[in-house]
Amino acid sequence: MATDKAQEILFKRIKSLLPHHISMVDAVSEILHVSTDSAYRRIRGETPLVLDEAVLLCSHFKLSLDQLMSLKKGGLIFRDIRIKGTGYSYQQYLKDLSDQIEAVNDFLHKEIIYMSKDLPLFHNFYFRPLIAFRYYFWMKNHLMHPEFEKKKFSFDLLSDEIEHSSYGLAKAYGNIPSTEMWNIESLNSTLSQIEFLKDSGHFESINDLKKIYETVEETIRHMMDQVEYGCKFMPGEDPATKKSNFRFLYNRIVLGDNTVLAITDFTKTAFINYGGLNYLSTNDESFCNDLYNDFENLIPKSTQISKTGEKQRNMFFGILLSKIQDRKRNL
Repeated sequence: MATDKAQEILFKRIKSLLPHHISMVDAVSEILHVSTDSAYRRIRGETPLVLDEAVLLCSHFKLSLDQLMSLKKGGLIFRDIRIKGTGYSYQQYLKDLSDQIEAVNDFLHKEIIYMSKDLPLFHNFYFRPLIAFRYYFWMKNHLMHPEFEKKKFSFDLLSDEIEHSSYGLAKAYGNIPSTEMWNIESLNSTLSQIEFLKDSGHFESINDLKKIYETVEETIRHMMDQVEYGCKFMPGEDPATKKSNFRFLYNRIVLGDNTVLAITDFTKTAFINYGGLNYLSTNDESFCNDLYNDFENLIPKSTQISKTGEKQRNMFFGILLSKIQDRKRNL
């Protein structure tokens, strides 16, 4: 390593990324193929890391050597998770998201703050018809997969594997305490996407289109139930068996931007959505702390409608449901 400071920062970052039940010395020993005593000496700074060892550690924990070597002020390192038409499948995308959610869930203290512009990704995966619609829309319009170029929408296009992975992702997210900030625009993109496919002639049957609208409505009603109970649960589960882990805020101050902040025992990770399904992530301490402070300033200016504020809750979800019902009437 170029400096002792960089080595110290590296091991602090590794410690922040490890779940509480995993020993850092054991992890470092295994990755570098050295004894635990040698790992201790490197962690304490008594033995300098050689470049190859630093690369191994950074590669394993998905860290950036550039960041450790001190960027210029204002510079940040982001990891780009981008879905491409070839070499990276939708199934792999779901798996990567599940791995990240499970990694957060391994920590004792964890929380997700989600500032929503659209219907948050995880809430798309409660019911099969909406899972099928999302899969078709993203494969056709974001991945532009050649197999979907001339295909019209059909529920039969959804494989059991994609359906199972989608359910699993929603269920895993439900185990993590979270704060979500929505506004009345948060459903607009979903409805616009359905209208786009309708106007483009991609539905074989008006009944399929009607079924999707009904499922979006069912999803919003399920969201309303979760907000009322202040906990996340899958359809059919008894909320009385769940811990209180869901704070829901009606944000009327700013239009959301699908920014997510994951907070664990020792670190924060920011996820910034762009271009549909793609996102950037960073563990930069200064950036994540600033984002956390921005959220903390916005939360008191929003209205909490989970477990309390029945009148505001009914008003908020009533607006969302009326948007769906208007479109159903226009069929």
